[in-house]
Amino acid sequence: MFSHIMIGTNHLERAKAFYDAVLQPLGVPPGMVDRHRVFWRTPTGVFSVTLPIDGQPATVGNGGTIGFACKSAAEADAWHAAGLAHGGATCEDPPGVREGAAGRLYLAYLRDPDGNKICALYRMPKA
Repeated sequence: MFSHIMIGTNHLERAKAFYDAVLQPLGVPPGMVDRHRVFWRTPTGVFSVTLPIDGQPATVGNGGTIGFACKSAAEADAWHAAGLAHGGATCEDPPGVREGAAGRLYLAYLRDPDGNKICALYRMPKA
């Protein structure tokens, strides 16, 4: 359904360092800078950050979350640890299992250095 996701940043170099570190545990290579944007390309889609083209400050969306798919709970934990080590802040509940209509999920939430809410998600096998 989606080809890419792009969010705003006010500090391109800081955002690149943060997302390079956070996406590395997921097997995503370092982002490529293109003028005022950084792109992380994978076979399943593109994640990117940009300085706003209109010259106004980037702001976060209230209620929005961007989720990154993980292959295991350990990968989600590594993602979370990398985010904390590179300027992110934990938010929501601590990383762990949540159960609901979507089944058993292992979730870890962070705010990136610009305040965007991001999540690592591992869909756990049915028991």
